[in-house]
Amino acid sequence: MEQGNTSSSNSDSNSESNAPFTAPDENPVLFTDAAIDAVRNAVKEEGEPGDALRVSVVGGGCSGYQYNLDFDKEARMDDLVIERGDVKIFIDSISAGYLRGTTVDYISGLHGTGFKFNNPNAKRTCGCGSSFS
Repeated sequence: MEQGNTSSSNSDSNSESNAPFTAPDENPVLFTDAAIDAVRNAVKEEGEPGDALRVSVVGGGCSGYQYNLDFDKEARMDDLVIERGDVKIFIDSISAGYLRGTTVDYISGLHGTGFKFNNPNAKRTCGCGSSFS
């Protein structure tokens, strides 16, 4: 799956609400309606029936960590599973720690189209917006 323009920011520009997201333990990441629609469309266009979106944080990028998006069929033992209607999202427990309190949105604008990660844990982000530390 192409990541599009994944970006990270510690300023909250959530299109649904400007209120900060307080993450409960059972759901540490908030996906906006636009992000859920984008996941649904990506699975339909690029995935296979029954695929879920796997979101992870991996080492790399110019700031130390980067977001990774991929399709997966099955949840793993340590995965957090987020279900919104017919959309499933898997996040491993280590990545969930880095993403706690993050709002994931899907934006379309002059600077591109893609998932935007508003991560309050990001102390520094790179110019391209796809990595953080």
